[in-house]
Amino acid sequence: MTGHTPSPKTSTSTDTGAGADTRTGTLAIFDDKAAATHHLADWLLQEALAKTDGPFSLALSGGSTPQLLYSMMASEPYASRFPWARMQFFLGDDRFLAHDHEDSNSGMLNRLLFSHVPVPAENVHLIPTAGTAEEAARAYEAELKTFYGADTLKPGKPLFDVNLLGLGGDGHTASLFPGQPVLKERTAWVSTCVPPVAPYTRLTLTYPAIDASRHVVFLVEGASKRETVAKVRAQDPSCPASAITSMGDLTWVLDRAAAPADA
Repeated sequence: MTGHTPSPKTSTSTDTGAGADTRTGTLAIFDDKAAATHHLADWLLQEALAKTDGPFSLALSGGSTPQLLYSMMASEPYASRFPWARMQFFLGDDRFLAHDHEDSNSGMLNRLLFSHVPVPAENVHLIPTAGTAEEAARAYEAELKTFYGADTLKPGKPLFDVNLLGLGGDGHTASLFPGQPVLKERTAWVSTCVPPVAPYTRLTLTYPAIDASRHVVFLVEGASKRETVAKVRAQDPSCPASAITSMGDLTWVLDRAAAPADA
């Protein structure tokens, strides 16, 4: 890792502190995507092994950027070391498509990760595809509430240990796209989004569900994202990602190309 930038925090205590947002989040900058991804894989392994008082829950992101991470987790030395039986996997968002569709995040995760490791099938919580998108959102929210053990998110009680997020060039994260009604949702944990600039109806975690995380981690790479990272860290209101918060900590894991010039 380069310079003064610290690693993501590794505390696994139940004390989630005062919370964090995109402005106050820690920067962790690496020379290239491979170095950033190796660091994140190492950190996830450390966190998963340290969490022994219950399941280790993760909300995973789609898109191309985290695919190297998922392939890495499915390969040695990681595949034989992660405590798969204690890990619970959820998705931050997905397109409302059959899981075997080439554009499904669920399908991508199955191909790159879940089909290669001994994670119990009941520990993998893919976004439903039955019924309407609205019905699927309600079903996924019900599944999250069953896992959480309550119908209301409670301060100091995270839903996720780690919530992994990406960042689009338009400032969207998960499927929280600019100008969409889902950005105003403060009650539902899962909602739908039909962005005019991207294909397919989406299902996504909402701001409250993302906030209910011990660690929120943005994984961003490439010079094309540098300006957007700077805007989100400055909390530009045109970028939906600017409103992301965490009841625990928030970390930016960046390659050098994506890092703001002042970092």
